Amino acid sequence: MLEVVILAAGKGTRMRSRKPKVLHKLAGRPFVGHVLERAEELKAEAIHLVVGFGADQVRAEYAGAPFNFVEQTEQLGTGHAVQQCMDDLKDDSKVLILYGDVPLIKKSTLESLLNVVKEKTMGLLTVKLKKPHGYGRIVRNANGKIVAIVEQKDADKEQLEIREVNTGVMALNAKHLKAWLPRLTNNNAQGEYYLTDLIEIAVKEGVEVVGTQPDSKHEVAGVNDRKQQAELERIYQEAIAIDLLEQGISLVDPTRFDCRGRLDVGADTYIDINCIFEGKVVLGENVEIGPNCFIKNSTIEDNTVIHANTIIEDSHIGSDCTVGPFARVRPQCRLESGAKLGNFVETKKAHIGKGSKVNHLSYIGDAELGEDVNIGAGTITCNYDGANKFLTTIGDRVFVGSNSALVAPVFIGAEATIGAGAVVTSDVAEKQLVIARAHQKNIDGWQRPVKKK
Repeated sequence: MLEVVILAAGKGTRMRSRKPKVLHKLAGRPFVGHVLERAEELKAEAIHLVVGFGADQVRAEYAGAPFNFVEQTEQLGTGHAVQQCMDDLKDDSKVLILYGDVPLIKKSTLESLLNVVKEKTMGLLTVKLKKPHGYGRIVRNANGKIVAIVEQKDADKEQLEIREVNTGVMALNAKHLKAWLPRLTNNNAQGEYYLTDLIEIAVKEGVEVVGTQPDSKHEVAGVNDRKQQAELERIYQEAIAIDLLEQGISLVDPTRFDCRGRLDVGADTYIDINCIFEGKVVLGENVEIGPNCFIKNSTIEDNTVIHANTIIEDSHIGSDCTVGPFARVRPQCRLESGAKLGNFVETKKAHIGKGSKVNHLSYIGDAELGEDVNIGAGTITCNYDGANKFLTTIGDRVFVGSNSALVAPVFIGAEATIGAGAVVTSDVAEKQLVIARAHQKNIDGWQRPVKKK
C-alpha cells in the first residue's frame, strides 16, 4: 500500500504574504492542491499533510477532505517534519515524500520513482542543473551508486562542482523510515534535521539508493517568491497550449492564454488572445472564442461564436449560437441551438429557446423563452421584488418591443406582441398586442406586421 507525506508547514518568507506559501495559486489552484491531486491520482491509501505556519488556513481550505493533517509546531527541518507522521504510518506501506510548493510534478515521474522501491532499495528523485547553487549535491561512489547528499552550506569545493542535485522527493519502505528517522542529528550549518541524511544511513544499512529523473527540471521546481510563481504559471500554461495546438486547436498567441482547470476542446476550434478558462469547460468543434473572454464551468457546442469580452459562467450554450460582444451569461443559463445574445446583454438563470434573439442592452433573468422569440433593445425582466425572485415565461414567436419591462411573475402567450416601452404587469394571451405606455391595453385579433418584399 502507498502512503504519501506532503510537507506544507513553511511560511514562505520571500512571498511576503500573510498566508502560507502552499496556499498561493498556480492556474487558479493552491500549490498544494496540485500536489494533492498527484497523490490522489496515485491512489494513495492515506495522505498525510504536514502543516505549520497558517495551519488553520490550510485546514479551512481542505475542510472535509480525507487528508490526515499533522502539525509541525516548530520548524526544525524536513526530517523533523516527517517525524511528526511516524505514529500514523503503517509498517508495511511504501511512503512517498512530496513538497507542497512543488506544483508541476507529474504522475508518471512519481510512478517511476515508486517502481524502484523494493525490499532493499529506496528511490530518490534527482535532477541535473547547469546552475546547481543552493541545492544539495548528489554524491556517488566510483561505481556510480548514490552514497550521500551534501547540502550547499556543508559542501566542500569539489562537491560544489557536482551538477546532479537533490529534489527532496523520495520513496521508501515505512519500516526503514521509522527505523532511520530517530538517528537523524542536527549537527550541520543550519542546525536542522535534514531528511537528506537518510541517504547516508540507507547506504550504511545496505539499502541501495536508486536515482530517477523527471522529464523536465520544471517538474521539480519549487516556488520561493512571486517571480518564481509567475515563471511556473507560464510554464504550466505553455504546456497546456502546446497540447491544444497538437490537437488541432488554433491559439492566436499561446503566451496569452490561461487555463485554470480542465479544458476539453473539439477539432478546428479557434481561441483568440487573453482568454481565461476556469473550472471544467467543454468546447465543441469549430467553436470560435473572441479575445478577452472568460468562461467558467460551461459547455459550448459546435459552430458557436463567442465574441470579444464575453463572460460565461456555469451555463450551457447550444450549437450555432452567437454570444456577445460584451455579453454576460451568469449561472444556470441555457441557450438552445441558433439562439443569440448580443452586445451588453446580461442573462441569469434563463432558458433561451431555439432561434431566439436578445440582441442589445437587455437583462433577462429567471426567465423561460420559447423558440424564435425576439427581445427588443433595453428590455428587462423585473424578476426581483426586493425579497423574492419570480419567473417570466415567454411563449414561442413572441415579439417584445424595445425598452419594455416585464414584471414577474408574468406569462406571455405564443405569438403575442409587446409594444415598445410597455410595462407588463399581467399575463398576456396568445397573439395579443400589448400597448402599455400609460395603461396596459390588451387587443384581441391584432394583425402583426409582415415584412415587405
